[in-house]
Amino acid sequence: MITVYPYAELGHADHGWLNARHHFSFANYRDPKRTGFGQLLVINDDVIAAGRGFAPHPHNDMEIITYVREGAITHEDSMGNVGRTGAGDVQVMSAGTGVIHSEVNLEAGQTRLYQIWIEPREQGVTPRWEAAQFPKQPVTSALPVLVSGQAQHADTKALMIHQYAAIYGGNITAGTTLTQTIRHQAYILASEGSFTINGTTLNQGDGAEITGDKILTITATSNAEVLVIDVPA
Repeated sequence: MITVYPYAELGHADHGWLNARHHFSFANYRDPKRTGFGQLLVINDDVIAAGRGFAPHPHNDMEIITYVREGAITHEDSMGNVGRTGAGDVQVMSAGTGVIHSEVNLEAGQTRLYQIWIEPREQGVTPRWEAAQFPKQPVTSALPVLVSGQAQHADTKALMIHQYAAIYGGNITAGTTLTQTIRHQAYILASEGSFTINGTTLNQGDGAEITGDKILTITATSNAEVLVIDVPA
């Protein structure tokens, strides 16, 4: 079954420097019917103004994934990590026993990103942070795995998380059809453009829950960027 959540119907908060759409309840946005999707607790579609960002703040026992769509975000944390993650690339922070971090847009223009929180399968792990660049060329077969805690991806370049989840993503040229296999259930993000997934249309900014289907057929109706989050129920 596929349930689409159109961009215009997502939770919305405009703080001036931050324009955010919330796929699930977050901060002052509360919807008792939208409190997560299995172990996936947060997806924020954020637009951050130039020179602004999130001041140092704490987290613990959460897998926090940032996928940058435009511009870049600069990370700094209490573990001594400093890094810049640019468009099309990903960073992961396992908050574990506790970490303080900041995320700031130091670029000349706005930054757009997805902030994704997944509940870990174990608490109290050692905090960690890492980032990686991923290929930007269009995908013609299965989407590359970007982030994973699944054993089948142990020997890939995927960033590790402490959960049996996986995030796949890539650019698809208009007219291309590809097949993606998932293990659990999937949340789909239409980062750019439009595509169909098992015959259901998603447009830019939309999200969709997929339960029951293990094989996803994705056809790009325009040049598109898609993320597939395979997460335990």
